[in-house]
Amino acid sequence: MRGGGTGTGILLAFGSLILLGMMPVIANSRPAGLDALAFAFALSVWQVVFAVPLFAVELRGPDRGVFRPGVMTRTWRRGLVVALSTGAMFGLSTYLYVLGAEKAGATNAAIAIQAYPLFAILWESLFLGRRKTTVELSLTGLLIGALYYLGTGGTWQMTGVSPWFLVALGVPFLWSIAHVIIREELTSTPVTPAQVTFFRVAISTVFLAALMAIVEPERLHAGLLPALFGAHAVFMGLVYYLELIVWFYAVRHIDVSLASSITTPWPALTMVLAAIFLGDAIETYQVGALAVVVACIYGLTLASLRKQKAAAE
Repeated sequence: MRGGGTGTGILLAFGSLILLGMMPVIANSRPAGLDALAFAFALSVWQVVFAVPLFAVELRGPDRGVFRPGVMTRTWRRGLVVALSTGAMFGLSTYLYVLGAEKAGATNAAIAIQAYPLFAILWESLFLGRRKTTVELSLTGLLIGALYYLGTGGTWQMTGVSPWFLVALGVPFLWSIAHVIIREELTSTPVTPAQVTFFRVAISTVFLAALMAIVEPERLHAGLLPALFGAHAVFMGLVYYLELIVWFYAVRHIDVSLASSITTPWPALTMVLAAIFLGDAIETYQVGALAVVVACIYGLTLASLRKQKAAAE
């Protein structure tokens, strides 16, 4: 499916870039007084609403994924554990996403999320035993330095590290774990992207509802309707859902490395949109940190491709 669909995959990856760049700005443009947890729950509800039609269409079509006869009886226990664990991770990461964008700023949060390769490298080294080359380790060190510089607000002082920047780093940390698990499911079971997305957002919504019941029980009894039916929650839910489904279908046509390379500069779009719509100031240290982060990610991608080519030969 990849050969003839390369152009489609590239276009879908560019679409993912645009959607990713919009999301932190939408989150931070929500009405004042609407806290991060309630907004995360509200947008997750709308993700489920938008995920239902495609999920239902697949169930009525020939490609029923994990709902094919005999499949569920073989995989339901494992599938349930995977769905519950990754759904909880994604639910928590959605909350941290909204909170990090609010407290650290849309641009800083967007760049922090680009730390995803760092955590992927960590899990590969710890659990898969994949050794890294000197070039990869050097680029990783440079990437860590750029993120540290950004987290200190361009001061390099440890006392200047923003705790909210660390909160934003929790998003790629959780994503990296969940994506490793989900990738295994996509490659070893007949589950479809639409089904993965539906289960992800549905379980995330239940997780966030339970979290609200513990942290903000009063929200479940009163004051939640304005959040649920607010335009920002609806729009954010739609954009987030589209980004998920567009990404999954992009990597069906092209390699993850190529898709990731195309979407890498998305924090630059966030920076521009935040300046236009939120009035955020673009600081020199943010531009510098973003440039280094993007360069490092491209370098790590190229190094990974070279290792794969060498192994194949």
